[in-house]
Amino acid sequence: MSKRLFLLDGMALLYRAHFAFIKNPIRTSDGVNTSALYGFTNTLLDIIGNQQPTHLAVVLDTSAPTPRHDIFPEYKAQRDEMPEDISTAIPLIHRLCLAMNIPLIKKDGLEADDIIGILAKRAEKEGGYETFMVTPDKDFGQLVSDSVKIYKPGRQGSDVEILGVAEVCARWGIERPEQVIDILGLMGDAVDNIPGIPGFGEKTATSLIQQYGSVENLIANVAKLKGKQKEKVEEHASKALLSKQLATIIIDAPVEATLDDLDLKGHATPELKALFTEFEFNALGRRVFGDEFKAGRGRMLAKEEKATPAEGSSDSASGGDLFSSSEVAQQSSHNLRTIADTEHQYHLIQTWDERKKVIAALADQKSFCFDLETTSLDPRDTDIVGIALSWKAGEGYFVFFPRGKVEGQKVLEEFREVFTREGIEKIGHNLKFDLSVMLAHGLEVIGPFFDTMLAHSLIEPDQRHGMDYLSETFLSYTPVPISALINTGKEKDLFSTQSMADVAEADPQKIADYAAEDADVTWQLAEKLRPLLPQHGAERVFYEIECPLLPVLTRMENVGVKIDVPALYEFGLQLEKRANELHKRIQDYAGMPFNLNSPKQLGEILFEKLRLTEKPKKTTTGQYQTNEQVLQSLMGLHPIIAEILEYREVTKLKSTYVDALPGTVSKVTGRVHTTFHQLMAATGRMASSNPNLQNIPIRSDSGKEIRKAFVPGPPGWVLLSADYSQVELRVMAAISEDPAMIEAFQNGLDIHQATAARVYGVPVDGVLPEMRRTAKMVNFGIIYGISAFGLAQRLGIPRGEAATIIDNYFKQFPGVHRYMEQIVKDAKRHGYVETITGRRRVIRDIGSANATIRGGAERMAMNTPIQGTAADMIKLAMINVDRELQKAGLKTRMLLQVHDELLFEVPENEVAQAEQIILQQMRDALPLGDVPSEVEAGTGINWLEAH
Repeated sequence: MSKRLFLLDGMALLYRAHFAFIKNPIRTSDGVNTSALYGFTNTLLDIIGNQQPTHLAVVLDTSAPTPRHDIFPEYKAQRDEMPEDISTAIPLIHRLCLAMNIPLIKKDGLEADDIIGILAKRAEKEGGYETFMVTPDKDFGQLVSDSVKIYKPGRQGSDVEILGVAEVCARWGIERPEQVIDILGLMGDAVDNIPGIPGFGEKTATSLIQQYGSVENLIANVAKLKGKQKEKVEEHASKALLSKQLATIIIDAPVEATLDDLDLKGHATPELKALFTEFEFNALGRRVFGDEFKAGRGRMLAKEEKATPAEGSSDSASGGDLFSSSEVAQQSSHNLRTIADTEHQYHLIQTWDERKKVIAALADQKSFCFDLETTSLDPRDTDIVGIALSWKAGEGYFVFFPRGKVEGQKVLEEFREVFTREGIEKIGHNLKFDLSVMLAHGLEVIGPFFDTMLAHSLIEPDQRHGMDYLSETFLSYTPVPISALINTGKEKDLFSTQSMADVAEADPQKIADYAAEDADVTWQLAEKLRPLLPQHGAERVFYEIECPLLPVLTRMENVGVKIDVPALYEFGLQLEKRANELHKRIQDYAGMPFNLNSPKQLGEILFEKLRLTEKPKKTTTGQYQTNEQVLQSLMGLHPIIAEILEYREVTKLKSTYVDALPGTVSKVTGRVHTTFHQLMAATGRMASSNPNLQNIPIRSDSGKEIRKAFVPGPPGWVLLSADYSQVELRVMAAISEDPAMIEAFQNGLDIHQATAARVYGVPVDGVLPEMRRTAKMVNFGIIYGISAFGLAQRLGIPRGEAATIIDNYFKQFPGVHRYMEQIVKDAKRHGYVETITGRRRVIRDIGSANATIRGGAERMAMNTPIQGTAADMIKLAMINVDRELQKAGLKTRMLLQVHDELLFEVPENEVAQAEQIILQQMRDALPLGDVPSEVEAGTGINWLEAH
């Protein structure tokens, strides 16, 4: 076939793109969410580039009713309101198609499915076309033929899936693709509100169509059925026929567009370039227009310059900036400069005499920027290739280290005095990595510090914080990519020694240009970001919390923690045995073997075979939901549920921790070194990775066993755990200034018991365990803006009863209610909320017209000041504890931070003194007014015993 026709289901692809980036949306420098547009465009370019279509069209729905609404008014009636970011993307798709010369087809009275079906069958009838329906929608299986196929774009790096007749028939176990309509008629479609026959899932529907061929023939042979199936087909035959009609894609209605209209034309137009520039699609722009394309971030820079000229900054027109402020207005947003057309002086430093001059110059500076080039990204197992330095815009130095650990260490020692001198500010981007490498090489850098990545994370938490992105945003300058230096797709600094040696031998100045440019750019970024910190209310958090925390985390990561590998192995055998026992019992309850790790098969067992609930929840694709929340709501209905939940916990513990942790033990130190992330969460809460040690479960017995494997390293040492008691509730009491809550904490009462006494109107000693459990759920739920519906689900009680409990709670704690109402008003007025220390979080959707989105933003506004203040408190505690332990000359070492807990490794003879310092500094870290902070501590030969 000479012609290849691609018909894109526009709305399905928009939704897919939007939700693919839901956890980390793509935004422009002005904060516009472009996730849906970006993902859709990426799919479109993939098809054009990889599939070589000759004809192509994008098809969209309209809001007008269709014939399906005439025969069934409830059709699609239950669908959730379209997410706001998708609705705003629809006109952008119109612009995109117009710019790319791609037909966009829609017609009142027809759904996109129908238009695609009409055009696909028209191409089939005309002949000479191979047609691909680009959609993830299973309904399109009914249209597949020898020349018409489904093209399902890949997800998260997976391959594209193309489904022809054989694949569709195999997927459903049918003889002809059009029988998909019959299966849909029996099972219905929760997404489109097609009823089907109640209780008939995919498995039952498929089996019946395999046997009887069609809905009509099944109804004609209903007498052959038995039991419940017979009753249901007899009772709901009309529903099945209606559902089949609703599920049938129209293929014979008039559509004005001809196949010739869909002929693919050139798409690299000036209009497309302008659109990519407007929405800052650099990668897509380079893909279409070549490496010279630069969308840039000029609009944001011009806005900042115009609004906030900074006194004393290096932004003056006469300064050595990559671009002076007078030039900014002249820079078009797609005219980024590079090293090739920007004046600079980058020096390669190789001899002692050259190093001596650089060291002398550094010693005279109040501030300088440095950046290491290394042979790997493991700070404890890497060689330093060199140090890049800059203390003036447009100038930089790269001190090249000789090969060999001994020779390189000698050069590093020459710089010890300037790197350990107090008072000289050290600037860097992602400084913790550089500090960690230096510490692993025996040089502990002394602050103060200025980390441009941390600064921008506070100024714009929801944007990207990579150096190249910031350079384009604030300097209108694109740094040299690593690919220009060596042929690698890996990230910056990931050199092999041989690769660096090759480049050094061929052209050492290339290394100097690449490395010194990084230091130069970072130096200039610091000057741009410094005045923005006070404008965004981030000065105190940056200078008093985040930057002073850098050396603390560096030492913690460098020390690492010891784990007992043999103990983990033995526990792994126990978990494997328990998993096998649970697996057998679950299969016995099911009465048949099935893949317990398949959500689809598990859903069929629970809701079709065991029928645990009349109205099971389904995903948007119509599959039964079997996540933990759903399973928890089914507790008590059948013993299989508790077994499944335990099986999942046991297998997750084994794979995530027991099996994985031994592989993370460093060959250099024999300990596990996690990486801490200060600002991965917008609330300021820390996270850890490689491995993640913050999510080890502690509520279950199995989870607690994991902690037993964490042990002190040196003989004669113990582990000490110090944990804040109910810190978020104490913060809530302080922020809300609620008298009753404050009084409970001042009197040392069990806050959940005290809450239960007030809510239920009983004496404190009359509170029953179930009352305390409910109060605890309300206490913590209120922090997250829990609704009556949410509380009812968690407690398994009627919604009305949950609403009464929440009403009583607010009557007893009116300050909390006032706080919740006021913080939402403040967020709407200012666009952000703050912690006690002034850490801000922008609440972008607080004014959304979509009630669901707005509700989520309101809950975020309520919770952030509480959770963020708790995060600030433990960070300040870490800084103060670290300082006082060093001041006292103790050997005690801080190892881990896990939520509200700190873990230490302590010589036995220091326990009393260390514990006193730790408890005092944690209690005093961030005063909460009239609310006392309480810390509990314990010691032991392993983490569990200490905790």
